Amino acid sequence: MITITVSDKKIWEQVASCYAVMVEEDFVFSKELKFFVQQFNPDLPRILEKSKFAGTLLQTHILPVMDDKKLVYVIFVGLGKGKDKKTIDIENYRRAVSHILKQAEKHKCESLTLQLPLARLFGVTHQELGQQTALLANMAAYHFNEYITDKERKGTEVFELTICTDSKNKKMVEKGVKEGACIAQAVNKARHWVDLPPSVLTPPFLADKAKEIAKKNGLDITIFTGKQITQMGMGGLAGVARGSDQDCRLLIMEYKAKKKTAPTLVFVGKGITFDSGGLSLKPAVHMETMKEDMSGAAAVIATMEALAVLKPSVNVIGITPLAENLPGPKATKPGDIVRFYNGKTAEVKNTDAEGRLILADALSYGVKQYKPDAIIDIATLTGACAYALGPFYTGLMSEHDELAERVDRAAHLSGDRVWRLPMHDDYKVAIKSPVADICNIGSNKYMAGAITAACFLQHFVDDVPWVHLDIAGTAFNVPDLPYYRPGATGVGVRLLVDLAMNW
Repeated sequence: MITITVSDKKIWEQVASCYAVMVEEDFVFSKELKFFVQQFNPDLPRILEKSKFAGTLLQTHILPVMDDKKLVYVIFVGLGKGKDKKTIDIENYRRAVSHILKQAEKHKCESLTLQLPLARLFGVTHQELGQQTALLANMAAYHFNEYITDKERKGTEVFELTICTDSKNKKMVEKGVKEGACIAQAVNKARHWVDLPPSVLTPPFLADKAKEIAKKNGLDITIFTGKQITQMGMGGLAGVARGSDQDCRLLIMEYKAKKKTAPTLVFVGKGITFDSGGLSLKPAVHMETMKEDMSGAAAVIATMEALAVLKPSVNVIGITPLAENLPGPKATKPGDIVRFYNGKTAEVKNTDAEGRLILADALSYGVKQYKPDAIIDIATLTGACAYALGPFYTGLMSEHDELAERVDRAAHLSGDRVWRLPMHDDYKVAIKSPVADICNIGSNKYMAGAITAACFLQHFVDDVPWVHLDIAGTAFNVPDLPYYRPGATGVGVRLLVDLAMNW
């Protein structure tokens, strides 16, 4: 994690190896920019003009200069302009901060000083801007390089970030920075777990990590083993795990608000630590990234740690079913019928549609045991959703408009973007089975695999307000966004934290 300091001194009074300023499109030189002219290069206005630097989104000009016999860099990055000509989308700011961090890394700068823009430029408070700055800088700084032995390939990390702001806003920015660093730690922890090799990150391993988090942060935790899961009648979770020699787990983490009458939210995360497809074996190329099939579980566990620190005014239950899906001699077979925790049955036509089987038990357990005010599940569930929405939007499915709108609002504020797909009754017939209550894959003639998967899950939430989030496209290898690198994104953590904190 980056060490972040908030200062009310001017940016030119700071000592750093890199200075960064963000400017609006078609900017004019302010006092701060004029200082760089005086301090570093009197020809800076002409240099920027000749390089056609106009402040468009992520347009960059880097000025290397000698300062007291030391080489330092001055980075100018564009924020673009607002669509309404009044405010700029906060997403522009997220990308600019992340881009600056990576440019500083590229030039091997270990300290960075950043001039904080005016919060009103983005329609947010200074606390929110401070939070986003700390959050996105730390997200951009994340590397998964513990298995790389070449020091040159590990690169140079920015270790210190100084944020310059006015003295009247300093305390609010500091508060936001503290929150942002907490959320970033959770996001990056989820990313780290997802990026680990699947032979390391097994169901027992992740369960142990959750246990450590609970003990450190005063959370209640219950961990059910495979034998207990079978005895409880969770045929979906037990059935998926049968092909592996790794025992499955069901984790329940509980955060309790101070107020006894506080509402209760249940977050359920899919935790398939490796998905071969089972006996319905995936093609080899489709298995290459299947260590990321536990991204939903990673997001929920990491979220619980952040909430233990941030202390929202709601009770939050995190439930994560964990299993490997492998084609062993005891593996569930196409044609098998499984019975879930709530007594319903499903015909298994395709063992590669396993995520919904383990979520069914977890959802029905959460509904029965906690009677929540709302339940949200998050899962790398269907390739169909990735093809429908690509890598930039998580699919949202629900028939509860008020809850869907809450989640959509949290998505916008946090940066974990969602797009709602329909859940009309016309799709629900796709999962009918002639031999069981439902079938674990939808009929081909209805297509819409992401929606029919959600229709399957709906059988396990009763009448509790429920939202399903399909992160198949957004959990791993998202291109072009500067706060991500190849590998895990930690998607969902920011959204779930925001949802709980602003409930």
